[in-house]
Amino acid sequence: MKLPERLFATNAPTAVILIRLIVGAVFLSEGIQKFLFPGENGVGRFAKIGIPAPEVMAPFVGVVEIVCGALVLLGLLTRLAVIPLIIDMLVAILSTKIPILLGHSFWGFSLRTLPYYGFWGMAHETRTDWSMLLGSLFLLLVGAGAWSLDARLFARADRKV
Repeated sequence: MKLPERLFATNAPTAVILIRLIVGAVFLSEGIQKFLFPGENGVGRFAKIGIPAPEVMAPFVGVVEIVCGALVLLGLLTRLAVIPLIIDMLVAILSTKIPILLGHSFWGFSLRTLPYYGFWGMAHETRTDWSMLLGSLFLLLVGAGAWSLDARLFARADRKV
C-alpha cells in the first residue's frame, strides 16, 4: 500500500464521525481561546506553567490546534492532523498533570494551586487531556471513517487508477 493510500484509506464505520466531532471541536475551541483569552489560556498560562518562550509557543500551539482541529472535523488528512495533537496532549500531561501527581514542580513545570494532589487530583484534572489523547490515537489508527473528505478523496483517486 502506497503512502497516500495509508493516509486516506479507512474501513472505519460512519460512527467515527462522533469521535471526529468531539476531538476536532475541542481542539478547535481550545486553539481559538488561546487567542481570545491570552492571559488565562494562551501566553499567560504558558508562562505560569513554565513553558519556554511562552510568547512564541502559545500562539504556535493555538494555530496547530485550530488548523488540526478543523482538519479533524472535516475528515481531511486526519491521520496527519492528529499527530501534532497527540504531541500536544503528551506535552500538556507532562507539563501540567505530572506536577499534580507528584505534588511539586517537575522539570521546571510549576504546580498549580489545587485542593488536592496525587493520583486522584491528577486523574480529575487530566480527564479532558486523556480523552483527547485517546480520541486522537483512535483516529490515527482507524482513519476518518466513511463520512469524511479523506474517504471521498481516496475513493476518487482509487477510481482514476
